[in-house]
Amino acid sequence: MIRFRPRIEPALAAGASALLLTVLFAAGCASSVHYVRPAGPLQTNYVGGTVQHVSLGQGPPDAWWTLLGSDEINRVVALALQNNQSIAAAQAHLAAAREHIHAARGALYPEVDAAAGVQRTRFGAPVLGPLAKDFPIFSAYSAGPVVSYDFDLFGATRARVDQAAAAAQYESAELGAVALSVSGNVVIEMLEIASLRAQIHVAQEIVADDEHMLSLIRAAREAGAVSGMDVLSAQSQTDHDRTFLPPLYQQLSAAQDALAALSGVATADWTPIDVELTTLRLADDLPVALPSELVHRRPDIGAAEAQLHAASAAVGIATANMYPHVAVSARLGEEGLLGGGPSETAWSVLGGLTGPIFHGGALTAERRAAQDEYQSAFAAYRQTVLSAFSQVAASLQALGNDADSLLTQQRALESASPSLFVLRRCGLVLTA
Repeated sequence: MIRFRPRIEPALAAGASALLLTVLFAAGCASSVHYVRPAGPLQTNYVGGTVQHVSLGQGPPDAWWTLLGSDEINRVVALALQNNQSIAAAQAHLAAAREHIHAARGALYPEVDAAAGVQRTRFGAPVLGPLAKDFPIFSAYSAGPVVSYDFDLFGATRARVDQAAAAAQYESAELGAVALSVSGNVVIEMLEIASLRAQIHVAQEIVADDEHMLSLIRAAREAGAVSGMDVLSAQSQTDHDRTFLPPLYQQLSAAQDALAALSGVATADWTPIDVELTTLRLADDLPVALPSELVHRRPDIGAAEAQLHAASAAVGIATANMYPHVAVSARLGEEGLLGGGPSETAWSVLGGLTGPIFHGGALTAERRAAQDEYQSAFAAYRQTVLSAFSQVAASLQALGNDADSLLTQQRALESASPSLFVLRRCGLVLTA
């Protein structure tokens, strides 16, 4: 076997050394793009006035539905959080995003591969000179490990890791949003069931009163005290009030079916939930997080911040692409002839440097585009925060308005009660 030892010209070696020093200097001077979390809001309140039963400070607990004090609601919410398929899908997305982080981090380490090759060769005069015609055609093989490493001097790989981490942060926020939506919808459906059951109970009482009134009027008709028109009128009122029941039963069935779907249970296997309004209680004091804390608690704000983080990493990748790329690979293995004969261990080391010189302005344009996308993500983040504040403010104002409405309804009831008592005393209202 003939071995050749390459000779590096002194001028070429000096030029390569100067180029490598320039690259290393540029790597030290290039400013990496690091994500900086947006500053928190300065506001300390959501609305100008004060709202009853609200304490600004520590936010509600993660299991906020426990404030209703219903063991049945707690049980069904726990079932839904465990079995809901939307939550299962979000969990799978988050698991995949976390694996992408590990995959991106793998590029920070050397890569080791196994390589094997077979070749059939005949040397020509340019390689061995005129004597090459005396060399026969031969078949050779090589096999062994190959190690390669990318130095990542300008942070492109680290930026991709950062981008993958931002994607996982986004999926985590999405999972929180789905879980919050599921728990909220479960509570809404159960409150709807409790409300419908109360309405059905009232409607049944009204129909029972109508039937009792109808029996009294019929008795009065037989005694000649009232006319047949009074009987027909009472019968019509009874039939009219019965029409309220079928729609209520339909709404109750729909709410039970929706609750089954949220809980991840087939409708045929679902046991209807019986929850009563009288078993529920409202918190005497509603805890609401301060604006500075809300930006860390709401999943939609977390998702918007994750998108901002990913946009920042994209700027880092586009910036790194504008600088040279340095990589090295090494190979160690056995080489020999297929026709037999001795084999020997051979090795090689190869370093490579690729630097952009002219790309028609594409790299600069891509960096500017990444910067513009970052500004867009930042504006979307700020809008999400403003919308969140607006929603909380509207909810707090609605809470105050509902309290005023309940107070006026209570006063109306208190005012009507004496009138009803006087009518009953005078015999103008029939009672059982």
